[in-house]
Amino acid sequence: MPARQVDTRIDPDDLKNPALYINRELSWLAFNGRVLSQARDTAHPLLERVKFLAITASNLDEFFMVRVSTTQKKLREGIDDLTPDGWNTEQQLEAMRTRARAMLAEESACWSELRPLLAAEGITFVEPEAWSPGVREYLAGYFSREICPVLTPLAFDPGHPFPFMSNRSKNFAVVVRHGGRTKFARVKVPDVLPRFVSLPETVTGVPGTTFVFLEDVIRANIRELFPGTEVRGAHLFRVVRDTDLEIQQDEADDLLESVNRSLRQLRQGAIALLQVEAGMPARVLNILAENFEVSDDVILRTPDRLGFSDWMELAELHRPELKHPPFTQRRLWREDEDPEVIFDQLRYQDQLVHHPYDSFESVEAFLRAAVTDPHVVAIKMTLYRIGADSPLVDLLIAAAEAGKQVAVLVELKARFDERNNIIWARRLESHGIHVVYGFADLKTHAKLCLVVRKEPDGVQRYVHTGTGNYNPATAEVYTDIGLFTADPEIVSDVSEIFNYLTGYSNQRDYRALLVAPVRLRARLGELIAREGEHARAGRPARMVFKLNAVTDDQMIRVLYRASQAGVPIDLIVRGICSLRPGIPGVSDNIRVRSIVGRFLEHSRIYWFQNGGQDELYIGSADLMERNLDRRVETLTPVRDPELLAHLRDVVLHTYLNDTDRATILDATGRYEKPASASAPFNAQTHLLAESAHRASEA
Repeated sequence: MPARQVDTRIDPDDLKNPALYINRELSWLAFNGRVLSQARDTAHPLLERVKFLAITASNLDEFFMVRVSTTQKKLREGIDDLTPDGWNTEQQLEAMRTRARAMLAEESACWSELRPLLAAEGITFVEPEAWSPGVREYLAGYFSREICPVLTPLAFDPGHPFPFMSNRSKNFAVVVRHGGRTKFARVKVPDVLPRFVSLPETVTGVPGTTFVFLEDVIRANIRELFPGTEVRGAHLFRVVRDTDLEIQQDEADDLLESVNRSLRQLRQGAIALLQVEAGMPARVLNILAENFEVSDDVILRTPDRLGFSDWMELAELHRPELKHPPFTQRRLWREDEDPEVIFDQLRYQDQLVHHPYDSFESVEAFLRAAVTDPHVVAIKMTLYRIGADSPLVDLLIAAAEAGKQVAVLVELKARFDERNNIIWARRLESHGIHVVYGFADLKTHAKLCLVVRKEPDGVQRYVHTGTGNYNPATAEVYTDIGLFTADPEIVSDVSEIFNYLTGYSNQRDYRALLVAPVRLRARLGELIAREGEHARAGRPARMVFKLNAVTDDQMIRVLYRASQAGVPIDLIVRGICSLRPGIPGVSDNIRVRSIVGRFLEHSRIYWFQNGGQDELYIGSADLMERNLDRRVETLTPVRDPELLAHLRDVVLHTYLNDTDRATILDATGRYEKPASASAPFNAQTHLLAESAHRASEA
C-alpha cells in the first residue's frame, strides 16, 4: 500500500483532518497482501502455502465483486462523496484497480515460486509443449470420455446472440473459419470438472503426482467441437461480475422472493474485471469488450494462469507431511453427555470455548442436549453462514419433530451464502419450524442460541453466544470465542432480542448486552470515553480491542480523544484499519497490530480496565459503520472473573506478545514485523499448546 506522509503538525483539535485516516480499500488490500505473504513464508508447510495463495486469490475476486463494483457503480451514478481520507470516487477507483492489478501479478509470481518446490516433493505440472506423444494420446482419450460431453460451444454472430458468461467463469473465445468466413464461438471451461487433470504413472513413466491443466487439455482438443471447420485460435479469458446484493425497500414485502429476484438479476451484474491471456489478438479482445460493454480500465492482460482460487484443490491433496500436523482440541462435554449434567453445570457456572483450540463439538453437544432433554420446551437460534452440510440443522429438525417449539432466524442476505441459506430455510420450514428471514434493511449478524427448559423451580433459560458462525467447518480454521451462560440478565436480553427478530418490538435498552442498531454505537462510545475520564483522574485506564476491522470514522475519533486523554490503547486488527496510530498529540497512545497465521483471526474482544473494575465483552461486531448502524449485532459481557481473566491474561496477552505472525502498523500506513529479542513467539502455536494442556488436565 502506498505510504502517505503524515504531517506531524496536525492540529490535535481537528480530528476530521483527512491526514488522520488510512484509505479503507487500500488497507484491505494490504491485509490481503499479508495473507499472500504467508504463501511465501517457508515456516508454513508447502501445501499450506498453496492454500494461502488460493485464499488470497479468492479474497481478491471478492474485492472486485463487491468493493470495486460498488465504487464503479457510484462513479456511473455520479456519486462523488469524499472518503474520510479525502479521496473522491474516481481517485479511489483508480487506486483500487492499480493495487489490485499489482496483486494479481504478485499471485502469479508466488505460483512461480511454489511450483518448483512442489516438483521437488513429487507434485509436478506439465505444460503442453512438454507433453510426450503418450501423454497427448492419453489426454485425447480423456477429453473424449470425460470433458467433451460436458462442453457446449456457443456461436456468437448476427444470428446467435452473445452468450451469457457467469461470474468467475473461465471461457475460450474460439476463432473458426466456417463457410468462407471468420466466425467466433465461446466454450466455457466447466467448473464441475477438476482444474488439475492427473496423469497416471503408466503414462508419464515418472513416479509421483503429475498434473496438466484442464484448460490446456480443452485447447489441445478443441477441434473436436468444430468438425469440418478450421480452428484458428482459442483464447482464454475470465470475467468477474458485480455481486453486491441490493434489496429495494419498496419491493421487500416478501423478503425471500426479493432475495431470489435479486440473485437472478446479479447473474447479469456489471463486469468488474475482464482478465484475458496476454496473447489474445486485439480483434478478439475488441469483440469481447464491445459485447461486454466494458472500457479498457476493466480489462487486464495476464501472462500467467487465470483464477488461482482453484488452487485450493491442490491444498486438499492427501499429503499429510506437507500440511500442518493435527492437534488436540479441548471438549467441554462428551458427544453423548447427559443433558442433566450440561444444564446443571451451566446453571451455576459459565463456560467459555475458544475455537479451533476448543472443539466446536461442545456447541453441538449443547444443542443436542436441548434436543434430547424432555424438559426443554423451546429452542431459538440465529443462523448467518450455516455451511453446506450442517449437523445443527438436523438437530433443530429433530427438536421440532420431538414436539419442541423451534424458531430460527435465517439471514438470507449473508453475502455469497444467499442461495445456500434459502435452501436451508425452506428445509427447516418443511419440518414445521418457525423460520423468519430478518429485515429488508438490516442483516442479522448476531450469533445467538436460546434454550428454554422447565425445571422444578420454574422455567430456566440457557444461552450460547459468540463471535463466529454456527458452522463446524469454519470453526476448524477461524478463531472464535463462545460463551455458555444462564446469567439472568443475559438470557433475558437474548429473549427480548428474539422477540424483536420474530415479532414486533421497540426495545431500546438492554440489561447487559450492547445491541446494534439501537444502542451499541452510543454505549461503546460511552465506555471508551469513561476510560478517558479514569485516565484524567489518575485511575487505572487502558483498553485492548481485538477485532477484524476499524473503519468507522466516528469511532476512530472517539479513540483518538481517549488517546489524547492519556489512555493506552492496543488494537489487534486482523484486516482493515483506517486509524493512524502514533501521531503526536492525536494517537501517540494507540498501538495497532495485525496477526495473520495458520488460523483466520475472527474473534472480537473488547476489554476496558475501567479504573480497576474490568469489563470485557465478546461478540459479532467490528468498528464498522455497517456493524454499528445496519446490522443486528450483540456484544455480551463476560462476567465470570475466571473466564474474564483467561481472556485478558491468556488470550489477549498472548496476541499482544506475538513476534512471529504479527505486523505493526505505523503512522504512514506501513505494516512492519516487530522486533524480536530472542526466538519468534507465535501466539496461535502457544494457544494450541495451552489448549492441549487444558485438554489433558480435563
